[in-house]
Amino acid sequence: MTFHLPFSLPTFVCCLASFVLGNVSVVCSAKAANRPNVVLMMCDDLGWGDTGFNGNQIIQTPELDAMARDGTVLDHFYSVGPVCSPTRASFLTGRHYFRMGVWSANQGHLPEQEFTLARMLNSNGYATGHFGKWHLGTLSRTISAKGKKRRPDLHYAPPWERDYDASFVTESAVCTWDPGIGKRSRNNPYYENGVPTDENVLGCDSRVLMDRAVPFIEEAVERDQPFLSVIWFHAPHEDIQAGPEYLAQYEGHGEAAHYYGCITAVDDQIRRLRKKLTELGVADNTLLFFCSDNGPEGGVPKDRTKTRRAGSAGEFSGRKRSVLDGGVRVPALVHWPGEIPAGVRLDVPMSVMDLLPTVAAITGADAMPDRLLDGENVLPILKGDQLKREKSIPFRYGEFACLVRGKHKLIIQSRNDGSRDRLFDLQSDVTESNNLAAEHPDLVQFMRMELLGFLDSAKTSHAGQDYESVSFKPVDRWRPLPKKKSSSTQ
Repeated sequence: MTFHLPFSLPTFVCCLASFVLGNVSVVCSAKAANRPNVVLMMCDDLGWGDTGFNGNQIIQTPELDAMARDGTVLDHFYSVGPVCSPTRASFLTGRHYFRMGVWSANQGHLPEQEFTLARMLNSNGYATGHFGKWHLGTLSRTISAKGKKRRPDLHYAPPWERDYDASFVTESAVCTWDPGIGKRSRNNPYYENGVPTDENVLGCDSRVLMDRAVPFIEEAVERDQPFLSVIWFHAPHEDIQAGPEYLAQYEGHGEAAHYYGCITAVDDQIRRLRKKLTELGVADNTLLFFCSDNGPEGGVPKDRTKTRRAGSAGEFSGRKRSVLDGGVRVPALVHWPGEIPAGVRLDVPMSVMDLLPTVAAITGADAMPDRLLDGENVLPILKGDQLKREKSIPFRYGEFACLVRGKHKLIIQSRNDGSRDRLFDLQSDVTESNNLAAEHPDLVQFMRMELLGFLDSAKTSHAGQDYESVSFKPVDRWRPLPKKKSSSTQ
């Protein structure tokens, strides 16, 4: 029997292709709609008390304040690192930075063997982009922003070789105004998708980097592809300079006007971002997160002729480079319409290490099953279904190691000598001025053993035992705690 088509074979093939491709488009759209977009933002050296939603009466942050009202404020959120690079390593991996040998700012780099947020979501069909500061390795094999202090061949670890589809980044800090020129830009240009660029790198730095982040989002939405956008602002890290319109808003505040102004500039760019998400019709399907990488820079500058730095750690003791809460407890909020409650303030301890496992739960992506994670999935806490976290939060910086477990925080300075151990009740003693170690020796011993166990595990990770690559070698030796007591305190 012979069948006769009512149209030619080429026409039939074209119709079939159109039908199939049309349904593929529908499927892609459905997948994009079912998987939320993720935008993870972080400021540089912004103190806990530097935003309106945390009570600042001077600095104008109306967009962040609106997000706080419509989302959940994280009152007890830790950067984990008291300086830049360590926090950033933990932010992307869900692991403590000591596991990777990122001891401090501009030390170590993000190993290619690490399983990152970008790798996790990229393998799950997401477009991935990183914009602003990188600070997790050099962006060139021949030059570094730190000059001879940092070997670019040894620490080459750019985002375009760390699973990002798009990137617009600097290796290190730049001036918050005219980032493309000045001393901070020496050997430290913006790299756009791996290529140094001097195009559109003048004026407000927060605007400069958002000029790249917005088109990345537009293109992903046009493709019906869910996206991860990591936006790491340089503000308010030194060198701090605000543009004329922002200085005018803070007239009469002296040098502090630059600090205040560049924070408001960040807020303006976040407003721009949210407006664009609304215009694109994806605002309700986009999770927004915001925090800082550590506490504010020290109060008194090295040049004593300059005025005291303006950043505020709120009511907490310590600032940047301190393991006291003023150095590591940072402003943070999460906004996800219809999924995360609005108008809530949570006092449950959380940290940047919780981002990867939580984003995995939110997007349905698979975290690497056999990789040790120091963070946990806090989505049940954010939704109000769970009241407490399960894991303790470890810290390590210089001669100090710390552990936050529930409401208690332990700080130790020696592996073998506990005479200078400090235990604080963070609920009743936010300034960490009342050492309870002598009153609770059993709790100190329990937390101390947990902390030392973590450090032993981190040492094993640092040696490469978590990686499949047998050829991996750490670039630096492990940094143990002193065996004897130290006379220094923080």
